[in-house]
Amino acid sequence: MTLSRRTLLAAPAVVAATGGAAEAAPARGGGRGLRTGFERLAAGGYALLEGQRVGVVTNPTGVTRDVRHIVDVMHADDRVGLTAVFGPEHGFRGTAQAGGSEGRYDDPATGLPVYDTYLKSGQPLADVFTASGVDTVVFDIQDVGARFYTYIWTLYDCMAAARLAGKRFVVLDRPNPVTGRAALGPVLHREFATFVGREPIAQAHGMTVAELARLFNGEFLTAPVELSTVPMTGWRRSEFYDAWGLPWVPPSPNMPTPDTALVYSGTCLFEGTNLSEGRGTTRPFELLGAEGIHGAWAAAANELELPGVRLREAYFAPSFSKFQGKTVGGVQLHVHDRAAFDPVRTGIGLLVTAKRVWSGFAWRPDQWIDRLTGSTRVRTMIDAGADTDEVVGAWQEELAAFRRVRGRYLLYR
Repeated sequence: MTLSRRTLLAAPAVVAATGGAAEAAPARGGGRGLRTGFERLAAGGYALLEGQRVGVVTNPTGVTRDVRHIVDVMHADDRVGLTAVFGPEHGFRGTAQAGGSEGRYDDPATGLPVYDTYLKSGQPLADVFTASGVDTVVFDIQDVGARFYTYIWTLYDCMAAARLAGKRFVVLDRPNPVTGRAALGPVLHREFATFVGREPIAQAHGMTVAELARLFNGEFLTAPVELSTVPMTGWRRSEFYDAWGLPWVPPSPNMPTPDTALVYSGTCLFEGTNLSEGRGTTRPFELLGAEGIHGAWAAAANELELPGVRLREAYFAPSFSKFQGKTVGGVQLHVHDRAAFDPVRTGIGLLVTAKRVWSGFAWRPDQWIDRLTGSTRVRTMIDAGADTDEVVGAWQEELAAFRRVRGRYLLYR
């Protein structure tokens, strides 16, 4: 994309990245000094979108700091030609549960056509973009920092489809709620690629969506899309969500709080077991358990002295999902030092100890754990009796290689 002098002068706040390359705006301060990609785009009069028919890939997290949805804001502004919305898993307005979407409909609030992207990729998704008639696809969704959270693969699939359809692609950046300090955990092996992991990135990637878009464009897409990113200002990689001064909107029904996001990249691994991962409770992914588990699990997990977290013996009755309506025993995670907490090590430690103390422990029959961890290694090592340090140590070489690649695409200090 070539920016005219007029466009650049009209939008001094916007930093655009094309073809996977960009310059970072300096990140200073935090909290209320933070400006999201959308805030910077709007402050520049939407100059980056001038003269374009625009479609937005978003969900309920695409809000301003006064909790107005960006689709509603853009639709009411004559400076931007918003003509379509694209909804991911759970839908644009967020009416669908996990594994669901809203389908094709006209949005009652704006009258805009809403197209369903969930489980679409490649040419079928490109056909959706073509049918919508847009020139530019804009992405603005809050991520939570885990490889298996599907919105980053919606980003990936939409980038690939936009290239096939000959559309521009713009990513409006938002913070990683669990910081961008480091990548953690095993790296996906491509033979295990699914919608919970398309490409070889770490389980906790430690990147923002704009950084991921640059990584995808530079490393993984078969040919790059015409990519622009609008970075934030005022964000530092070490900051957790509550430093931003931004509202938290649950990105999905089972991600109700920033505390959920903090543990998710580790405890989501329990989706690959016969234990409850806390769905159907008010603390999903913080509560874990099953029938027949008592205090021995919490005691064994605390003996590992996992950094930054304590495990409490807990009992709960899920209102849906595994063990619906039954009282089960297990643990609740209480993170007392976020800076020291390692969610992936914690998840592994909890798997290791659950298998040791509970005779009923089993992996899901479809070996979903391999899709979540990115290979057979975690499952087979735990089955063979490996301890937490051995399992974590087994992925360090591939993680170091990913960190080197990741470093080329980071935008913030």
